[in-house]
Amino acid sequence: MASGEEDDPIIQEIEVYLAKSLADKLYLFQYPVRPASMTYDDVTHLSAKIKPKQQKVELEVAIDTLSPNYCRSKGEQIALNVDGTSLEDSSTYSIKMMDKQTFSSIQATTNTTRYAAAVFRKGELHLTPLQGILQMRPSFSYLDKADSKHKEREAANEAGDSSQDEAEDDIKQITVRFSRPESEQARQRRIQSYEFLQKKQAEEPWVHLHYHDLKDGRSEHERQYLYCQAMDTTENTELVKTPSEYLAMLMPPLAEEKIVKPVGPSNVVSMAQLRTLPLGDQVKTLMKNVKVMPFANLMGLLASGTDSTAVLRCIQQVALLVQGNWVVKSDVLYPKSSCSPHSGVPAEVLCRGRDFVMWRFTHERSLMRKEVTSVIKLPPEDVKDFLEQMAVPRANRGWEFLLPTDHDFVKKHPDVAQRQHMLWLGIQNKLEKVFNFSKEDFLQKKDAQMEPIHVSGEQRLKMALENARERHGFLQKDLDTQQLKASTVTTLPSGANALFPPQSSASADEQKVFGLWESGETFDKHRQVLFEIFMKNYRVRRNVIQTRLTQELGEAVTKSDVDRLLKECCISLGGMWYLKGTVQS
Repeated sequence: MASGEEDDPIIQEIEVYLAKSLADKLYLFQYPVRPASMTYDDVTHLSAKIKPKQQKVELEVAIDTLSPNYCRSKGEQIALNVDGTSLEDSSTYSIKMMDKQTFSSIQATTNTTRYAAAVFRKGELHLTPLQGILQMRPSFSYLDKADSKHKEREAANEAGDSSQDEAEDDIKQITVRFSRPESEQARQRRIQSYEFLQKKQAEEPWVHLHYHDLKDGRSEHERQYLYCQAMDTTENTELVKTPSEYLAMLMPPLAEEKIVKPVGPSNVVSMAQLRTLPLGDQVKTLMKNVKVMPFANLMGLLASGTDSTAVLRCIQQVALLVQGNWVVKSDVLYPKSSCSPHSGVPAEVLCRGRDFVMWRFTHERSLMRKEVTSVIKLPPEDVKDFLEQMAVPRANRGWEFLLPTDHDFVKKHPDVAQRQHMLWLGIQNKLEKVFNFSKEDFLQKKDAQMEPIHVSGEQRLKMALENARERHGFLQKDLDTQQLKASTVTTLPSGANALFPPQSSASADEQKVFGLWESGETFDKHRQVLFEIFMKNYRVRRNVIQTRLTQELGEAVTKSDVDRLLKECCISLGGMWYLKGTVQS
């Protein structure tokens, strides 16, 4: 110990004092958009005001319109947009030029107990606790005023056009409505809503202040209060501690940890505790925390030997299938009694907005945040939350779905994929009514990677057999040997894995026609669209095929693409197009 003390000698002892005179009114202002070398000390401050409860401050400072860096034409244009051509006392810019700007504050932190302002004088350090730390940023409220002026002018023009009908509007019917008593649950949602919080903040009155320059006598007088006024130790007991008390403050003793067993999925803290829960709660907990997961990964997190069929039943209760992956349901993340931590929007509204994002991802790999916001009309923070839960941002591509499409799961479980597809159709119908859109508004941008929901060739053949037996009343026991001998068959190359089912309009004596569904080339999607058309019609016109291809694959479809498709798969008779093998040449 002795040698240690010699290696670390005490250089100087400084007395530390706690000053309290300004503790409840001292704020630190930061200007994050301005270099530290360019202060506002010499700028003329026109006004200042504060809302103490919210710690909201606004400063109005003058702009040097004579500076060579000032654009006079821009300043005049802004003033014209804001105030118009009239001269009024309420005009924002009195000289018809933008000659001032406003700074509005936001809180840099809500907890300032660890921060203080310090001054050093004659070997003494004086600390004053901070009431708040505020970041001052330029306010653009004048743009809102310009927008209001524009709307007023438009309204005035419309009113002038309809002045001839004013005589007919003298007598108007008045409808009186009485609101029902507000329930406690509705009241809680209302007081937590974004609009309510904004209204409460607006109700606090502004307190107008007098600004004193840095070199002003009043400023110098107030700075003296940064020093402790009572220098005797009896008035500063906060900093007078014994060595053991001071050590305890620096290194508080460890509190005994209470072991609390989890009472539900939300309290699970380890995989060992997780596996003590029922299987349904295990799946729900994992999905609630991970949010997006392939089925194979989910099985890997569960105990070895867990029945996959039971897991499939559980996962469909708490998640939906998106691109072959499982995404936790919205009502699991946002229960009925909850609301948005950002905006106070109730859970029901959040669920609808998040379901829209999930539905879009069932058809597209990437989404644009602005496009989503324009439809669901939710605050940007909530929309960002939805996207971050299931996607990652890509440069110049918007938000891309988090995981690659799980084709293997869809091929192994076509019945689950089909059931989920039907669920999404029901969700889509509800969303169309709520947000007033049509699926055609979005599905024209369909991504080719989103086709794994198609049922496999083997499943299509099975469905075709069942339908044929029901319609035609006879059994087809040996489809591979009997059907193929009696029909014209399109040769399938190695690797082709899809079969084309019979036309819905086929008569009893018509035979099956097999078509190439997938070969691994990009032209597969053109062929698949064509086959889907012939699923419902045994003959079509060329313009119908052209229109459908454009709708499904976009404007990139060319005339040569259509010519190749028709030459490869179809035959023309009497101005109509038929699949090869369905008519006699």
